[in-house]
This record gives sequence, C-alpha cells and structure tokens, in this order.
Amino acid sequence: MNGERQQSESKPAARMRRDGRLRRHGDFERVYKQGRRHFAAHLTVFYLRRELDNGLRVGFTVGRALGGAVERNRMKRRLREAVRRHWPKEMPPADVVINPKKTLLKADFTELENDIRRAFEVIQKSLKAPSGKNNA
Repeated sequence: MNGERQQSESKPAARMRRDGRLRRHGDFERVYKQGRRHFAAHLTVFYLRRELDNGLRVGFTVGRALGGAVERNRMKRRLREAVRRHWPKEMPPADVVINPKKTLLKADFTELENDIRRAFEVIQKSLKAPSGKNNA
C-alpha cells in the first residue's frame, strides 16, 4: 500500500508552473481595470488578453471577508487543484484572476471543476481573434 501511495504522488505536472502564475500586484490591477469578467456559481473570473505570447497566467485573490486564514487557504488550494486539472492545452496569451465566493467552501469539488472548465471555455472563445483580423 505504501508503494502505491508513493507512485501516485510522483505524477507529472503535480504543480502549477511558476511562469503560469500571475504574481505582481500591477498585473492583477491591470486585469481588474482593463479586463472582462465571467461570473460562475462559486467564483468570478477576470481575464485580459496579453500581447506577449507567453501563454496563460493565472492568479487567485481571496479577501479577508471570505473567512479566516484556514478557510482562505483551503479555498486557494481547491482553486489551484481545479485549475491544474483543467489547464487548457491551447489558449490565447492571457492573464486570468480568479476570485472565489463564500459558497466555494461548501461546494462539491466537481461543481468547482465545472465552473473552472466553463470559465476557460468562455475565455478561449472570447479571446480568439477573428481569422481576417490578423491579415489586415
């Protein structure tokens, strides 16, 4: 049994890549001010297309109003895992900020995964440039 556990822990892509994380305060502010929003049952997603082709970067903000440190950290862990599981293979370069709602703590993980998957689909459709636009 112990060997099985070690084997499952060594799966590839167990963590989000560092270059896939949104980290700077200015980047978060830019997404909030210039970006678009997608509302879901347990979260709100802000997103903004980037000019540089460095792929997708995701950040999380969990304010103190959502609970104590234990609850906020639990929300972030659940969000990171859902994003990691549903990271899109192909996505226009974009910055994404995910804000959970208080309901996230009591939500089933499959509901959270559905919200994340749907948000990535919406972002992908919204940010795809029309085929004729790049030729002009």
